[in-house]
Amino acid sequence: MITVNSSGLAILLCILTMIGWGSWANTQKLAGRARWPFELFYWDYAIGVAIMGAIFCFSFGMFGSAGMSSVANLGTASASAIGRALGSGALFNLANILLVAAIDSAGMAVAFPVGIGLALVIGTAQSYIQQPKGNPTLLFLGVACVLVAIIVSAATHAPIPKEAVSRKTSGLLWAVAAGLLMGFFYPQLMRAISPGFNTQPIQPGALTPYVALLFFGCGVLVSSIPFNGWFMHSRGSHFSEYQTAPMSRHMPGIVGGFIWMIAMGLNVIASGVAGPAVSYALGQGATLVAALWGVFVWREFRDAPPRTNFLVVIMFIAYAAGLLLIGRAIY
Repeated sequence: MITVNSSGLAILLCILTMIGWGSWANTQKLAGRARWPFELFYWDYAIGVAIMGAIFCFSFGMFGSAGMSSVANLGTASASAIGRALGSGALFNLANILLVAAIDSAGMAVAFPVGIGLALVIGTAQSYIQQPKGNPTLLFLGVACVLVAIIVSAATHAPIPKEAVSRKTSGLLWAVAAGLLMGFFYPQLMRAISPGFNTQPIQPGALTPYVALLFFGCGVLVSSIPFNGWFMHSRGSHFSEYQTAPMSRHMPGIVGGFIWMIAMGLNVIASGVAGPAVSYALGQGATLVAALWGVFVWREFRDAPPRTNFLVVIMFIAYAAGLLLIGRAIY
């Protein structure tokens, strides 16, 4: 399998993760403008994630001199490791569906900083406890800055005009629920992957990162049946509408799934050098990227009073400071 052993390359992969995780939701915004409900969009997203997981497994996972190939690892993987990877995908999926609902209600500039910011704090702490790698002082100072950014971001919805307050508030609640759940999926996935996979032999029963991505994607797709099925029922959507839609309606979701899973794959590969805590925390700088999209491209605060713009600037500064500190923690 293909791995990396350079700190500089690992940081680059984390930055690419940040861009991918912070940008995939633009495909949902595009689908929404075409009057495609988020619960129908989500089927295509889940399919895209699963397909890209399989592509990673049987391409990057089959070449290179490190560890073992995906096919060989599939023959030695334990049921418990496979179960952790599948469960991680299902846990992420429930959290992500809630995040998509939050984006639909509150926009990217509020949903991402609150939901993913909470996930960053929880996931980083859990990952560091599990594999203590990186400078803990710099890492958790960075996380503290991100926590400040979360609080400021949550405050930005307050000055929105009254007719939008109810919708923004419900979106904020969805984002909080998403963040509380999403903070646990990454540590769960790391438990399935052999520690030190880039420099050490794969432990008996453990997964390579590429096989883990395959089962993670399967977990996302299969769990969409009950999770997204409930959202469809609650919002009055019908699967016949999904089946009869033209391919142009399906493409944004599939592309969104591809983008998210490519970023996920790069992040997992980088974790072999950076450590899961640093890799995940840097990747979740996606919140800053998503907020930039929401503010400057989708103009989500165009009707807000000037004080809101000041809060958004403070949020950006706090996130940027946090990401710089987290990036330094790798050395």
